[in-house]
Amino acid sequence: MIKRKLLVIIIVFYASVLGYSQNPDTTFYSGNYRVKVDSIKITGNKITDDYIILKELTFHVGDEVNPKILNYNKERIYSLGIFTNVRLVPQKIGNLNYIIIEVNEGWYIYPIPFITIKDNDWGKLSYGIDLYLQNFRGVNEKIRLRAAFGYDPTYLISYFNPYIIKDKNIFLTAALSYGQIKNKSGIAKLLYGGDFNQKISGGGIQIGKRFGLYNKLFISAGYSVIESPVFIKGISASDARIDHLLSVGAGYIFDTRDLSQFPRSGTYLLTTLDFKGLNIDNINYRTLSFDIRKYFMLNDDLSAKARLKTRTSFGGLVPYYDYSFLGFEDRVRGYFFNEREGRTSYFASVEFNYPLIKDFNFNINFIPVLPKALFSYRIAVYAEAFADAGTALLKNEPVSLKKFDSGYGAGLTFLILPYSVFRIEFAINDLGKRQWILGYGVSF
Repeated sequence: MIKRKLLVIIIVFYASVLGYSQNPDTTFYSGNYRVKVDSIKITGNKITDDYIILKELTFHVGDEVNPKILNYNKERIYSLGIFTNVRLVPQKIGNLNYIIIEVNEGWYIYPIPFITIKDNDWGKLSYGIDLYLQNFRGVNEKIRLRAAFGYDPTYLISYFNPYIIKDKNIFLTAALSYGQIKNKSGIAKLLYGGDFNQKISGGGIQIGKRFGLYNKLFISAGYSVIESPVFIKGISASDARIDHLLSVGAGYIFDTRDLSQFPRSGTYLLTTLDFKGLNIDNINYRTLSFDIRKYFMLNDDLSAKARLKTRTSFGGLVPYYDYSFLGFEDRVRGYFFNEREGRTSYFASVEFNYPLIKDFNFNINFIPVLPKALFSYRIAVYAEAFADAGTALLKNEPVSLKKFDSGYGAGLTFLILPYSVFRIEFAINDLGKRQWILGYGVSF
């Protein structure tokens, strides 16, 4: 009798919270359904404001949804990076169809010791501590404080607000940093006579507007002080050892990806134009970049993706620290540790992914001292096959296929979301040379 009363109380409470107390008859949809949405309810968001979730949805009250649409929207909500689990459950209660969005929030304020693999090179380890204040007011704001030591020691503070003006969909990003960064340019290394560091400090701000679900326009401004150990023209952009580099720019983002941490469908496009120096201290050049990525499902499990990226600098003297590089952020697998530089770079990649272990939620509940949200993960393992190609060209150097490095191979990708992605890959380049790669983060 006690158990029965308790069950009735739970059912009544659940129904009243969701506004269903007038009609307790509930049907859960399954299979290949198509449902007109009468209401959307969100549960589990103890901190996050509802509108942060609602702004990611591609459907509204009055629209029809099916399993494919709901799964896509689940991944978009998960892409916010503030939830450890997301479910969209269609229910019919009485004569009304409800979409119940269930979320589990992550832990938002925490210091994290880290070891970072810079430029995907295990010989460039940076370590230190990050302090994250994430979603602390429930609007997906992010404040980050970083102290990094080892390779490229850096101190950083950054702030991001996706809706600093909510009604206008205006977003803001700002950052201040100081670091001693190792020179990447082989040309600069030859001119100097060896390796050297540059002290780089400064800050930047980016403000933009989101148009609808998929489009963003932004403008940016920044100021940096780049201090080289000696004055050599080209290592410095100005006529002095220390460059005072002012920049302004603009950009556009188009993003329809499902899960940004590991996309399997959608399109991503980023293009930027930056004006550097503005003729102050005789520094005056521009950079233009274009990055397009396409993701699509070939069947229920097998997915494919392709990427084309180019960056070019033009105008006056372009300092070597602002050249376009391969072998750092962008790498041709098979030539993973080969470094190339120039005023213009081109990079292309295609990849196929197949799940060996499909996504599942994993929770560690036996550490009572620490918050459970820190030990809730979304785990999956994918097999991959890939092919890459890329080159970097100096000023006025013609484009030729013979100048491209290329490689292909296969590997495994391990997802531990929302925190990490690891890859183990085996690549063969166009000369037949083989290499094993331990990668951190998604390939693209």
